Amino acid sequence: MSLGTRGRGSAAALVLPATIFVALTLLVPLALLFRYSLNAFIPGQFMVEAVTLENYVKFFTDPFYTTVLWRTFRIAALVTVICLVAGFPLAYVLARTQSRHKPLLLIAVVLPLFVGNAVRAAGWMVAFGAKGVVNASLLGLGFLSVPLDIMFTETAVVIGITAVNLPFMVLSLQSVIEGIDRALEEAAFNLGAPPSAMIRRVLVPLAAPGIAAGCILTFILGMNAYATPVLIGGPRFQTMGPLVYGQVIEQNNWPFGAAVAFILMTATLVLTLASSLLVRRKG
Repeated sequence: MSLGTRGRGSAAALVLPATIFVALTLLVPLALLFRYSLNAFIPGQFMVEAVTLENYVKFFTDPFYTTVLWRTFRIAALVTVICLVAGFPLAYVLARTQSRHKPLLLIAVVLPLFVGNAVRAAGWMVAFGAKGVVNASLLGLGFLSVPLDIMFTETAVVIGITAVNLPFMVLSLQSVIEGIDRALEEAAFNLGAPPSAMIRRVLVPLAAPGIAAGCILTFILGMNAYATPVLIGGPRFQTMGPLVYGQVIEQNNWPFGAAVAFILMTATLVLTLASSLLVRRKG
């Protein structure tokens, strides 16, 4: 046996346990869930064995469910854009700072991840309430005469999900920007490029892998958000995550809930793959 063949065999042996684990814990449950989505639901009988596309047809022919899918996509896309615009300057400062307090700054970015989404959503509920911090401050300063209706709106949900996803964007960008040689930026300035041109023609193209990774991660988290839409958006504000929970847990409609879950997963994967290919082609 040659050295190359032996090396490939050793690499395969190392990867095999992880592959088996992923197959058993991810692919097998997904296969079962897909099979459930093809079953029929009859109230009182839980789930009837069948092979039908009725659940998928029901989703795409009902304007309520297609509106929920579109709302979920719109919120995830908006959150991704906000996180990119807000996170890029912060990531650049973290990557370029020479301060001895840099580890503390990184900890400050990571620290919110130690708090559960439900706890953070509860904090936003306190802030956005009719007598919360935001309304109380604006009323006290005289900017408002009546409280704003912030809770249970799409704006509140976008703010809540953005606060959850922003650290992921910052960390994805910061690690890539740190690997960009600062001499390239200085060369652009020496050649007469203004800061806007340097960012557009030097920094952004070189940071494209981090931008793509951060946007994909943020978009996936936004598409699958559950706690924030439920707590901040309220029961009438439906996105795909709470819709799956409601169908499976509250209504015991496993076939339709499984179909909704697969539609959410497929839409997320397709949009993520499309954006990744677009970024790679432009790169």
